Amino acid sequence: MKTAAYQAEDRVAEDVVLVPFATSHLEGALKLSQEMSWPYRLEDWDVALQLGQGFVLERAGTVIGTAAWWPYGETHASAGMIIVAKDAQGRRYGARLMDALLTSAYSRSIALNSTAEGIMLYRRRGFVPIGVIHQHQGIPRERHEPPPGLVRAMTASDFVAIMRLDRDATGLERRQMLEKLLQNGDGYVLQRNGMVRGYAVCRLFGRGHVIGPVVAETATDARALIEAALARLGSVFVRIDTSATSQLGEWLQGIGLERVGDATTMVLGTPASSRGPARVFAIPNQSFG
Repeated sequence: MKTAAYQAEDRVAEDVVLVPFATSHLEGALKLSQEMSWPYRLEDWDVALQLGQGFVLERAGTVIGTAAWWPYGETHASAGMIIVAKDAQGRRYGARLMDALLTSAYSRSIALNSTAEGIMLYRRRGFVPIGVIHQHQGIPRERHEPPPGLVRAMTASDFVAIMRLDRDATGLERRQMLEKLLQNGDGYVLQRNGMVRGYAVCRLFGRGHVIGPVVAETATDARALIEAALARLGSVFVRIDTSATSQLGEWLQGIGLERVGDATTMVLGTPASSRGPARVFAIPNQSFG
């Protein structure tokens, strides 16, 4: 026989419904991320939903959990924005959301960036760690300029070259995401010998601006692209999420973008493979990967 406490918990669980993530949930999702001190704006949630899909847990019409995923072609995807309200944690709601997400994205390999608290949830579902992301942010201490003649503003005619670079660097088909990011931000290309050899996107996000993706062949080229974006921004809050192996961390800290947190990159399935020579030096955000 169940105790009264268990019966009460069952009633609470029965009151929680899992539904597809819809535009009507955006305000509730924003409040949920604010509770967690995640710096998303309503516009950031809206862009994420336009590009992907997901699930929401509702209790009496209130959003108490979210999870989303973004398809990159037919074989790969990223997952993120997996949040459960503080007063609803410990009741397997995170597992319920994650299982729905995995069923929805079935057959795709899925990458995500996990907080320390989420690692065991993902490990139990077969995700394995493959890297670490460092979150850098702050207001740059000084004026920055790229090397003369190396970086210029992106134009519409650059998009085919940008897509090629991105596919080679990530192994993913991310056309829809890149189109949306460029609609909402500024793009930069690094050109050498008449060829586009790197690109970066800078846009409003969270507490200020985010610079990412940044795709280049070397850390020196990646730095030049970032400096081009910083030159236009001036003294404003900037965030850059870069891998532990990017060789940019010490420089970012030196210019005032302190390392404030880490995330563990995990994959379920076969990781997408880079064909090079370009590689990813900064990601668009920790959800899109």
